[in-house]
Amino acid sequence: MKPMMPIPKLAALALLLSAGAALAGPGAAGHGHGHGDEAAYGKPGDPKKPARLIQISMGERDGKMQFIPDKIEVRRGEQVKFQLRNNGELDHELVLATLEENLKHAIEMQKNPDMEHDDPNAKRLAPKKTGEIVWQFTKAGEFDFSCLIPGHREAGMTGKVVVK
Repeated sequence: MKPMMPIPKLAALALLLSAGAALAGPGAAGHGHGHGDEAAYGKPGDPKKPARLIQISMGERDGKMQFIPDKIEVRRGEQVKFQLRNNGELDHELVLATLEENLKHAIEMQKNPDMEHDDPNAKRLAPKKTGEIVWQFTKAGEFDFSCLIPGHREAGMTGKVVVK
């Protein structure tokens, strides 16, 4: 019979492998935007500069999941501070991206529903918690924000930013 690896070494190996996977991130699924990177839908804002405050609440009501408001209009070049509040009973998140990127990312989330976001364009909140995203919209167009926790977008938790 072959000797087994000692438990401390096995635990260290498992930790090392899981850390490597976490650091690699899901790549093209919308992660990995550095603080200076500009995406099709804009770039991370500068918290030291003035920003228009937009409050968004997340939650469940009457069998639907929703953002209030679910449509926002901004001017090209405008910096916005999204003040987020999860009024629901479940975890929710707001991921700001193009519709195509969010739909792709939703597929990744189906495979890994506990994926945590540490990106300037996304924030996940536990029930009754608050958070914020500071974002500058540098290009005109229509962009998506969705809760990509499996089943939430499908239950109505999606919205649109129109940049004019």
